[in-house]
Amino acid sequence: MNPIRITGTAILSLLLGIASPAYAQHEQQDPQQDHPQQQHSRQEQANPQQQHAQREQRQEQDKQQQHAQQQQRQERNNQQQHAQQQQRQERNSQQQHAQQQQRQDQNNREQHAQRRGNDYPERTQEQQRVEQSAWQEHRSQRWDSDHRNWQQRGGYNGYRIPDDRYRGYFGRSHGFRINGLPFMVVGGYPRFQYEGYWISLVDPWPEYWGNDWYDNDDVYVTYVDNGYYLHNRRYPNVGIAISISM
Repeated sequence: MNPIRITGTAILSLLLGIASPAYAQHEQQDPQQDHPQQQHSRQEQANPQQQHAQREQRQEQDKQQQHAQQQQRQERNNQQQHAQQQQRQERNSQQQHAQQQQRQDQNNREQHAQRRGNDYPERTQEQQRVEQSAWQEHRSQRWDSDHRNWQQRGGYNGYRIPDDRYRGYFGRSHGFRINGLPFMVVGGYPRFQYEGYWISLVDPWPEYWGNDWYDNDDVYVTYVDNGYYLHNRRYPNVGIAISISM
């Protein structure tokens, strides 16, 4: 046999032997190379379902937020409407009370005027001058320091009006005017008669009241903290200590 032919055949066999395992290895690697693609395809198929579920979840959350916001707005509107309704009712109640008070005061003035016309003689100019002088002399210069309540005076020890008479003619709902009522000066202090009772001022009247309040302003008598006080409707928070006698 020719040595050269034998050598070539051996080399060819060797090459074929090397190539066969490499080809087999390549064949084995191909399925592994295709596997990630299959996984990616399955992920692409799964992603739309997840995205759809996420969209539905977001939509549900948006609906819940919108519903909560609507409820909050509705609650605010209800609260505002309720507050406005209460304010209107309170204003109407105050207006009705004020109108009722005005009518009551007007009726009281008319009744007092009728009684004065029947029972009290017309005052002379001299009597009017004395009365005005007495009022002006007892005007306070500094009300905060000049006046004293009944507790500061040691308590009220004068005459007490019976309850039925007090409810009928005294209190905040029974206003009247001093002008034209029987008047005198006792111990240097003004005294006037109302509904059969003599009312004597034991306090000066505030300097910021009008000069002719005793002629033109509506007043009323209250019993507060075991003592009687005279109030001016223009300044209802101020009470002048008074004494009641028959």
